[in-house]
Amino acid sequence: MTIQRRRTLSRDAVLDAALGLADEGGLGAVSMRRLASRLGVEAMSLYNHVSGKADLLDGIASRIFESVTVPDTALPWDERVRVLIRGCYQAMRAHPAVVQALVAETANPRSAGALAVIDKLLGALFDAGLDERAAARGYRSLLGLVFGSVLVETSDPAVPVVPDSERAEPIADWFVRMATPASLPNLHRALPALMAADCAADFGDELDLLIEGLRASAPNGHP
Repeated sequence: MTIQRRRTLSRDAVLDAALGLADEGGLGAVSMRRLASRLGVEAMSLYNHVSGKADLLDGIASRIFESVTVPDTALPWDERVRVLIRGCYQAMRAHPAVVQALVAETANPRSAGALAVIDKLLGALFDAGLDERAAARGYRSLLGLVFGSVLVETSDPAVPVVPDSERAEPIADWFVRMATPASLPNLHRALPALMAADCAADFGDELDLLIEGLRASAPNGHP
C-alpha cells in the first residue's frame, strides 16, 4: 500500500508560490483559490500562514526586499548605495507586477529582513554626511529611480495593450513627423537618442548621477 505524505506548508513556500502567480499573470492572478491549487492544498490551510490577501501582498513585497544582498558596512558609503540599489533594481525588475503594487501602496514590505535593507541604505546616506531630512529625500529619490526604471522597462501582462494597428500612425512615426528642425529643434536633435534608449543600460549612469548629487549636497563635500 502506498502512503501519500501530506504536503508541508510554510509561509515562505506560500509567498514564493504567490510570487510565481504574480510573475505569470500579474497581481490579478493572485487569489487564495489559485494559490491553493498551485500548492495542491485546500484554500483554508493557507490561513495558517497568511491572514488574507493584504498579508499575502505584503509578504511577496517583503520577499523581494529580502532577496537583496546587504553589503559590508566597511565599504565606502557610495559603494554600499550602489550595491543596495542595483540589488533592488535586479530583484524588482524580475517581478514588475509587485513593483506596481509597491508604487500604488497596495503592498508594503513588512518584515524584519526587508526593513534591514532599508536601514542599511539609510545608514549609507547618513555616512555620506546627510542629515535626516536629506537622507529621507535621497532614499525616496533612489527608490524612485528603481521603481521608475522598472515600470518603464517592463509591463504587467494583465494590463491590456492597444496595438499600433488600431491607431492611424505608430507613435514613433508620429514623433519623427512632428519633431522637425524648424518647429521643435531640441526634440528633433535628441529624438534618435531618446528612441534608442535602453533603461537597463542607462540605469547605472542614472544611479551615478544621483550619487554625485547626494555627495554634493553633503555638508563640506563629504567624501
